[in-house]
Amino acid sequence: MDREGFIRARDKVVKSSRKRSGIGTLSEKTVHAILKNYYAPDEKMHEIPIEGSVADIFTGSEIVEIQTRNFNKMRGKLEKFLPLCPVTLVYPIPHIKWLIWIDEESGELSSPRKSPVKGSAYMAFPELYKIKSFLSDENLRLKLVLLDVEEYRLLNGWSRDRKRGSCRYDRIPKDMVEEICIDCRQDYLQLLPYELKEPFTFREFASQVHIRPSLAQTVLHVMNYVEAVERVGKKGNAYLYRVAE
Repeated sequence: MDREGFIRARDKVVKSSRKRSGIGTLSEKTVHAILKNYYAPDEKMHEIPIEGSVADIFTGSEIVEIQTRNFNKMRGKLEKFLPLCPVTLVYPIPHIKWLIWIDEESGELSSPRKSPVKGSAYMAFPELYKIKSFLSDENLRLKLVLLDVEEYRLLNGWSRDRKRGSCRYDRIPKDMVEEICIDCRQDYLQLLPYELKEPFTFREFASQVHIRPSLAQTVLHVMNYVEAVERVGKKGNAYLYRVAE
């Protein structure tokens, strides 16, 4: 992880955006633009047509795709790109988030409020589930990027305080916290804590890594699919897991 390089990419994109029209000029694309400049400072590598689709980055030997959500939309590109060369799929995850509310009428910004929810790499797995048939391809690599972000939301929701049901306006990364690379099935094991005793259920895993049981089920389903873990029986109605041999 090159933190200084990330700061340079962030400042380049944010300063350019604010110089034009202020916060939110790029809307949902701000995180995408910063990561694109981080992974490829040379803009000649950006937005390259390949096989009828456009790659976010093509270095000449590798394709890099930055996807902030909706991995199901990546299936078509992966079908085209993976037979050609290595593809790195980058997924940004908010780690610590400060919420800032925008009054649409006055344009006034609220003071930042730190969200109690802390992001982790496990949050990527509902998206990985959507492309699980590609995860074992030797040309596919994953980068799960944890970012501290400021999230700007419009006060246009349906609740009395106008916050519930509100629209996200933009996210501005403040810092890169961690970059988790998954290049092969063994790399998934870095997400299994050493303290976890085998065999274990999804509930025991959830308790150990402090995530919801429903999310833990998705994580273990994907890990089982790529053969990083295996099912070795049941405890009641729950599968028992261990690291695959």
